[in-house]
This record gives sequence, C-alpha cells and structure tokens, in this order.
Amino acid sequence: MALLKGLISLLLLILIVLSVLFVDFVYKTFSLTPRDVKSDAIVVLTGGRGRVEEGVRLYRAGQGKKLFLIGVDPSVKKRELYQGDGAGNVYLEQNSRNTLENAIYARDLIMKHKMTSIKLITSRYHMKRSTILFRNALPKDVAIYPHPVDSSNLKEEWWSHQGSFKLLFSEFYKYCILRFFFMFAPGELRPIPGNN
Repeated sequence: MALLKGLISLLLLILIVLSVLFVDFVYKTFSLTPRDVKSDAIVVLTGGRGRVEEGVRLYRAGQGKKLFLIGVDPSVKKRELYQGDGAGNVYLEQNSRNTLENAIYARDLIMKHKMTSIKLITSRYHMKRSTILFRNALPKDVAIYPHPVDSSNLKEEWWSHQGSFKLLFSEFYKYCILRFFFMFAPGELRPIPGNN
C-alpha cells in the first residue's frame, strides 16, 4: 500500500512539473516579439502560411543583406517567390524536408556566405524548436534573432481551442526531446572546424 501511494505521489509530482513546464513554454511562445534589428541574412523556414511573404517584406525593407529560403519544394523556381531588385542575393535551399534538415542545410549556406547574424522566420508555434536547433547547429558567434509569424491555426485562447492545444503540446513534446538530447550532446550539429 505504501508503495502504491509513493507511485501515485511520484506520478502527481511529474504531472505538476510537466504542466508548469508546458505553461511556461506556451507563455514564452506567445510573448516572443520580433526585434527591429538588421542582420546579415534573413532565414525563412518555408512551409507555413505567411513565412515567405514576411521574409520577402523584411528583405525588401533592408533588414538583411541576403535572403535564404529554406526547405523550398524542388519544383518551385526562384522567380515564383521573388522578383525584382536584390534577386541575386536570394537563395533557395531545396533539399531539406524537416526542421532538423532545415537547420543543417541553412547552417551550410550561412557559413558559406560568412554570415554573422540571422533573422530566423517561422511560425510562432514552431519558433522555440527551430531556435534550439539553429543555436546548436550554428557556430556560437552567429547571432540569431527570432522573428515569429502568426498563423490562423494557433489561437491565443489555446486552452479552449482543441487544435491549438494539440499543436502546442506536440511542439512542447518535440522541444523537450531536443532539450534533453542537447543536454548530453551540446553542439552535436555544429560542423567540425576546417570541414566547411
């Protein structure tokens, strides 16, 4: 009986800790605001509504010297996403298919062009996971400025919207796995010096 009570107490404690961490994750997700800073490159993780448009808008406004569109469908041509002045500094990465690959392929572009700061654009719900991957893929001296884009599938009243709750919990789960992994393998995604 004492063992059962101990197990129940432990489960309740784990549930409380997870709940607090989840609420903190959600709070930080919604409280993140873009900083009005210029960067060497604007890096857009494509695939969500409004991301490319926001990246193009910032690039045209002079917020970055280069525009990297990451995870673009191989059938899409540059002219379909960007036309006009500055097209020579717009690059499409068309090999990556998930957030981990986005970070790795973007890292290669960022380092090839010797960028020292990036403005990272993705959907608000996706930002914390993307940021942790980029922080662990890029050299420590590359500054990352998160720039979240709001999307219609994430409501501020997330607790009463089943789709938003599922989306946030899914991201929280993936983020926790990454945090745990990088606790034991920090910098695992960074390139070996001299191999770039």
